[in-house]
Amino acid sequence: MLISLSVRDLLLIDRLDLELRTGLCALTGETGAGKSILLDALGLCLGARAEAAAVRPGAERAQATAEFDVPKRHPARAMLAEQGIDADGTVILRRIIGRDGRSRALVNEQPVSAGFLRELGDTLVEIQGQSDHRGLLDPATHLEFLDGFAGLSADAAALAAAWQAAQEKRAAFDEAERTATAARADEDLLRHALAELDALAPEASEEGALSDERAVLRASEKLGSALQSALDMLSGSDAPAARLAGAERTLTRVAGDAAGKLDAALAALERAATEAAEAETAVASATRALAADPLRLERVEERLFALRAAARKHRVPADELARVRADLAAKLAAIDGGDAQLAALRTAADAAASEYQRAASALSAARAKAAKQFDKAVNAELGPLRLGKAVFQTALSPLPDGGRSGLDRVWFEVCTNPGHPFGALHKIASGGELGRFLLAIRVVLSKGKDAPVLIFDEVDRGIGGATADAVGERLARLGAKGQVLVITHSPQVAARAGAHWRIEKSERAGTTLVKVTALDDQGRREEVARMLSGASVTDEARAAADQLLAATAEAAQ
Repeated sequence: MLISLSVRDLLLIDRLDLELRTGLCALTGETGAGKSILLDALGLCLGARAEAAAVRPGAERAQATAEFDVPKRHPARAMLAEQGIDADGTVILRRIIGRDGRSRALVNEQPVSAGFLRELGDTLVEIQGQSDHRGLLDPATHLEFLDGFAGLSADAAALAAAWQAAQEKRAAFDEAERTATAARADEDLLRHALAELDALAPEASEEGALSDERAVLRASEKLGSALQSALDMLSGSDAPAARLAGAERTLTRVAGDAAGKLDAALAALERAATEAAEAETAVASATRALAADPLRLERVEERLFALRAAARKHRVPADELARVRADLAAKLAAIDGGDAQLAALRTAADAAASEYQRAASALSAARAKAAKQFDKAVNAELGPLRLGKAVFQTALSPLPDGGRSGLDRVWFEVCTNPGHPFGALHKIASGGELGRFLLAIRVVLSKGKDAPVLIFDEVDRGIGGATADAVGERLARLGAKGQVLVITHSPQVAARAGAHWRIEKSERAGTTLVKVTALDDQGRREEVARMLSGASVTDEARAAADQLLAATAEAAQ
């Protein structure tokens, strides 16, 4: 519900703080008193266009703030959460307009765009009788309203999910089919490339190993010469190992006479001789290992050049060739086994499409049945609202390809004069008729469920007596399920309100301002009497007001 509306320096309002309540709330006043300014202020909070002319003369800026008490599962809370705005507690919409015409929109003191404010506002308030086609005046909402009336909202949500699933499965099949078609077009090329790589049989990290071996082989002549020279120095009768062995033998012959004094020298000579022998063996081994193989260098270079050529062809590093080979094999395997996969994907897509069509057809049948019930209920409300010659109907037309919402296009239309064709609600109905049509529809839609915050702007225009009383009775019924604000000139409507405010103009320091006064019981009596009698309130008018207020109070019990 709308808890409060605060306005500062907007048009003819310098300062206004309006505390609201649930039920039917009436705003009355003489013609031209400024009742529409309150709707303008609320409209700004709901995302309406802001203009510099809205700033009160002499003020630097105008501001309007609306505070709402929103149920926990209300769609507005999900919208706020998506924007990262605190969704706990009340929801406060604020609009600030500068003298230069620039405006700022805030929700719970967080800046938002005017577009988001409008979308959020559409979930919180429904204003009936306005020139902009929102709420019931927007044909795009009529399908949702029909589903809500018929209790089909859950079915509609399930259908939307089925449509999404069908779209995703069809997209998966289409993508697989495009991939298979492209693969088949390149099948010969793929098989040729795979055959080449199979013959080459590349291995990971092979290029580095070959490159290192090639470098060694190309230096083998130089290395072999050095090793042979080293080996010559280490071998032969004059080699270090032989000389060390000779020295060891010489000392060994006299060691017995040295009383152990030669032990350390002998041990050192033994170690040195051993190391020299091992060095000779190692150099000889290296010489054999690095012995030049004229054909090995040729084979290594051929292999290395073949790998690099294949890498250039496939535009990958040589070490990636093994992966490329595996990818080619996988693609050809997909081609070879693709028919089965495509068949499975086609079956899944067709099954999802069939499920969507089944659910959509069932929902269409339910909607057609509900439309007749809805039309009957709305038409039953038209007679008491002095629209007895008018006929309301819900039009349904098929959407051959269907969509997220099903196979139906739905809109409300009316015929206001017998023999004339039906036309869209917002195009055929006019003035007060439109407001009463909207009231009848909204009364039917609200049965069995809570209504949103509803605002009716002069829904009683051009009527009086029993018709005005019928309008008031229906507004009160709507108010019993939530909150209804009505701007009215009808005493019959105002008398049924649970809360009543009088709007009037006054002058202060030569400036015209709009004043809003909350009325107590005595104030309501005077205002209803004024509405009954005109500018001069008589005792007879007060007596009539007493009777009207008493009658409506009794009817409400």
